[in-house]
Amino acid sequence: MTGLSEVRGVVARCLTQPVVSLLARTKLSPNLVSCMGLLLNIGAAVLIVLGHLVAAGLVVLFAGFFDMLDGALARLTNRVTRFGGILDSTLDRLAEAALLLGLLAVFARGGLVAESLLVGLALVGSLLVSYLRARMEAQGLDGRVGIFTRPERVILLAAGLLLSRFDGVLVVALIVITALSYFTVGQRLFAAWRQTRAG
Repeated sequence: MTGLSEVRGVVARCLTQPVVSLLARTKLSPNLVSCMGLLLNIGAAVLIVLGHLVAAGLVVLFAGFFDMLDGALARLTNRVTRFGGILDSTLDRLAEAALLLGLLAVFARGGLVAESLLVGLALVGSLLVSYLRARMEAQGLDGRVGIFTRPERVILLAAGLLLSRFDGVLVVALIVITALSYFTVGQRLFAAWRQTRAG
């Protein structure tokens, strides 16, 4: 699974390198780029609440690309800091929560109890995936395991929003996000148990 993490890194570098090279010539700091990514996601959440799901999906995709720029910019300009990493992780969690809470508001307003519960489960699962990596790495373990991390969640959620005009597609996307998030939680717990047992 570490190999999968390396593949994600290679793809991210290929996608972001041209844009990051341009950003490095500006006065934008990596932390400011992180904050701008959060604002884009909040904008997408507002669009969701207003019922503009397709437009929200486009913004989510753009924001997902934007979220990859801060770390790449920090590395290119030698401005990697421990606080920057903490800020980026925190804002990523807030961004994901904003999007899912936007969907929760839509489903709750429509009286859709099952769909509302599904969004709640997706939110908890996505936060657990990220929490487990942070907790494992704080213990000196490799937390990069798992098949379904933030990039995959963002892409699938964006696809669900973009195709939301087709009945049931968004709910199916949420089901997949939820199921694979908890599967990844299991993968990371097992990896933590195996690494601590070996140690």
